[in-house]
Amino acid sequence: MGQNSVRGEGTRHRVPHARELGWDDSLYGEGDDQAAGGRRRRTGRQAGPDGPDGGPGEGGGHEAGHRHGGPRRGKRGKRRILRWVASVLSLLILGTAGAGYLYYEHLNSKLKKDDLTLGKKMREHQANAAGQVPLNILLIGSDARDSKENQKLGGAKKTFGGQPLADVQMLLHLSADRSNISVISMPRDTVLKIPECKDPDTDKTFAATGFRLTNESLGRGGPGCTVATWYALTGITIDHFMMIDFAGVVSMADAIGGVPVCVEKNVHSRNRKGEGSGLKLEAGTHPVKGEQALQWLRTRYGFDDGTDLARTRAQHMYMNSMVRELRKNTKLTDPNKLRKLAEAAIGALTVDKGINSVKQLFDLGEELKSVPTSRITMTTMPNFYSNRQGFAGKVEPQPGDAEQLFRMVREDIPLDGKAPKKKPATTPAVSKDPAAAPGEIAVMVQNGTSGDGQFAEKGRAAAVAGILSDKGFTQARADATRDPQKKTVIRFSNAELEGDAQAVAKSLGIPLTSVKKSTDATGISLIVGADWRQGDAYPKPVQDDNKTPASAKALKGDNDEYCMPVQPGFTW
Repeated sequence: MGQNSVRGEGTRHRVPHARELGWDDSLYGEGDDQAAGGRRRRTGRQAGPDGPDGGPGEGGGHEAGHRHGGPRRGKRGKRRILRWVASVLSLLILGTAGAGYLYYEHLNSKLKKDDLTLGKKMREHQANAAGQVPLNILLIGSDARDSKENQKLGGAKKTFGGQPLADVQMLLHLSADRSNISVISMPRDTVLKIPECKDPDTDKTFAATGFRLTNESLGRGGPGCTVATWYALTGITIDHFMMIDFAGVVSMADAIGGVPVCVEKNVHSRNRKGEGSGLKLEAGTHPVKGEQALQWLRTRYGFDDGTDLARTRAQHMYMNSMVRELRKNTKLTDPNKLRKLAEAAIGALTVDKGINSVKQLFDLGEELKSVPTSRITMTTMPNFYSNRQGFAGKVEPQPGDAEQLFRMVREDIPLDGKAPKKKPATTPAVSKDPAAAPGEIAVMVQNGTSGDGQFAEKGRAAAVAGILSDKGFTQARADATRDPQKKTVIRFSNAELEGDAQAVAKSLGIPLTSVKKSTDATGISLIVGADWRQGDAYPKPVQDDNKTPASAKALKGDNDEYCMPVQPGFTW
């Protein structure tokens, strides 16, 4: 076999020379390069994170075929190794994994793949003025207990072999100009509606649900249903997903060498019932790795208020800290550690089928590597505690603030506050034409709540017509016509109706900028947009459309002073 190709599944794939990848020849031996042979083996998600045999993701037979020699340790070689780490591991440091070209075909065979989405087709990205488009990657942490490694780490035996849950969900947004990264975490206890998903492996169709917990989406055909759920909620087009499980977190944390985390007081995550992650740390900053890293990422009891929201903030600290550690270029400076990290990362991942090879993981890492930590912003989806029956203690997306965050990502507005300032909108003058009495104003109300790409909120037109009727607009009627709109709008057909249309807007708190004359309107039409999916009161408009809501609890990637508060009763 020639040095530039390997064969798998009947297709020839070119393996780049070490110099093309930024590797020094010393990684392979005295100036030699390597092509890893062997037939590609297809693996599905049922195989688990470590392959069908459940074995570890490194060592053993994976060493076969590697050429050994006296490595050169020049400064040039070390710099190249560190460049590779900084670029390829950009994915790993944000909660998933990067990969390497060691044992190229072997690593490709370990890369597990699944369908990107099991729901409706997502919209195409809109390019910016320079023709660039953003990149959105959904990072999923699975609690699957389907292997010996995961069962050892995963806790209660009653959960072994059960449906996996997507207990960590983070959407990573790389801006179109590649200048900044925004991350939105959705708490695992978020109450929402899961769309219809069809499992292509079994042809089983999971019907759309009423209100359920978001982490259940993973058990409805796989990660593609989690992607479909995100799209239905946010309208954000997702390009790729990357999923990792318990064992993967442990193996990669070991390979990295530890991530510094901080607690304000001594903490032990264990209550009288034996519940908790078991994390035990003294006050201050400590590096965590292996099982202790997993404990940190899973800890709820013991952090802040003991809720899933506190756990999300701890995960943000961990991810940001990992970014900073790897960018110091003080870790993983020898080929053996790099090899172990590549093995651990690839063995732990399940990706979408759009990522065909390790090379594509490398390319994704290249796109992420140039973003400075000061332009990385971690946020939590704004939320409120649900009052729905059966969901006590769970949360729902906060009307207004959550949509503001989703819209900023959809429109590629950075969450770190460094977007160009918008010119203030001019407020239209109040109509000189006096409005008729509310009971004399006819209003047709239409449902446009699907304007953000989500499913339309059923019965919304009738609900808002009822609100108007209660305010005296007794001629308000619901119209079955659906007109998708991102924002609620009131249209009127001629100048004589402008005062009446503005009166409707004032009664509901809708800004006058949303009242517009339209030749498409017949009389007065109120189209309820995606910005008003629920509630009797129209959400107050955000004063600065380019400002991340305070409720998103943004944490910058270069903040190395943040320390987790400790919940009373969990100190020692």
